Parts: sequence; C-alpha cells; structure tokens
Amino acid sequence: MERMICLAIGYVFGLFQTAYIYGRFHGIDIRQHGSGNAGTTNTLRILGKKAGAIVLAGDILKCMLAIGLTRLLYSSSHLEMFRLLSLYAAAGAILGHNFPFYLKFRGGKGIAVTAGLILSFHWMVALVGIILFFSTFFLTHYVSLGSLLVYGGFLIQLIIMGQWGMFHMSQVYLNEMYIVAFLMTAMAYYKHRENIKRLIKGTERKTYLSKKSEGEGWESI
Repeated sequence: MERMICLAIGYVFGLFQTAYIYGRFHGIDIRQHGSGNAGTTNTLRILGKKAGAIVLAGDILKCMLAIGLTRLLYSSSHLEMFRLLSLYAAAGAILGHNFPFYLKFRGGKGIAVTAGLILSFHWMVALVGIILFFSTFFLTHYVSLGSLLVYGGFLIQLIIMGQWGMFHMSQVYLNEMYIVAFLMTAMAYYKHRENIKRLIKGTERKTYLSKKSEGEGWESI
C-alpha cells in the first residue's frame, strides 16, 4: 500500500508541467515547437535561457517535493525502506511528467525530474551524477548523451552502493529498489530512442553555451 501511495504522490507532483505552463503564459504550446518535447532542453531552445532555467528548476523541484513529502510520511515508520519509497515517489513524478493525463499523456522525457531524484537520494549519487553529466556535455555538447549516461550511472552506482551496505537495507528491499531503478532507466532510454538513433548516425543536435561551431549558427542552453 505504501508503494502505491508514494507512486500516487509522485504522479500528482509530476503533473505540474512546468514547460507547458510556462509556454502557455507566453502564448505557445511548447509541444508544437522544436522537438515537440515538453521539457527543459526544448524550452530553452525555443524560449531562451531564462525560460530554460525556470523550467529546469520547476521540474527538479517537483520531484524533490514529492520525495520530501514521502520521507515526511514514512521516514519514521518505515526507516529501513524509506529510500525505496523515495524511489517510488520519484518514479511517480517521472510518470506524471512524461504521461500527464490532462495533456493526452504527452509530456516530457523526465530527465530534469530525475535530476531531482539524484540530488535528493544521496550526496555521493548527486556528486557522481553532476560530474558525469557536465563532463560529458562539455566534451560532446550532447545533452541527450549526458542524460543517458547519468541514468545508466545512477543504476550502476545504486547497485554498487546497495551491495556495499551503504543504504542499510535488507537484500529484499535492495533487490526491489534495483528493479524499480532498472525500469526507470529502461523508460528513459525508450523515451530517448530517437536521440539514440541520431547519436549513432552522428546527426544529434548539439547544444552550446554561446556560439556553435562554424556553420551551425547559434543556440542557447
């Protein structure tokens, strides 16, 4: 029952579609522009840095709030499994973000929401995630590649830290946590399937902080 409640809590928070709402305030449906994705990267490409920063902060915050509420409800009564329940809340937030019922289940890809999970889960997970994303981004300028590597790294790190006993959980709960994290990772890779195809072909769109390389014009992040 606790798992379903945490999923529901997360889904409700995830329904706050920051990109869509911000776009509507500025007279557009962000899903009808650019990549068609209601997320941070498409927002900053279409509406600029300020819009991208606001959407990024909003998507991160809604996951952190869902996790915070879950911990407030269960950290005392379910001490051993509160990280597992936090993961369920994050999964719910990502589902709400990716598949909002009131937008005909057309949302984002959940990466910024996942950043809220990574920042909330454990300081070591957050540190590795930040280093992995920004090192990949500044070397390749592919937001999608950095995002996918962070997801894969999160799953691997979760298993390693869990098996080292850093979460102080029984193996049963750890195994369940690994399964949930694997399903979340699989969904992220599925949502990025077109990005993966373009990365393989070398046609994925790059994002730069200032001026793009010669012949590619301008783009902001």
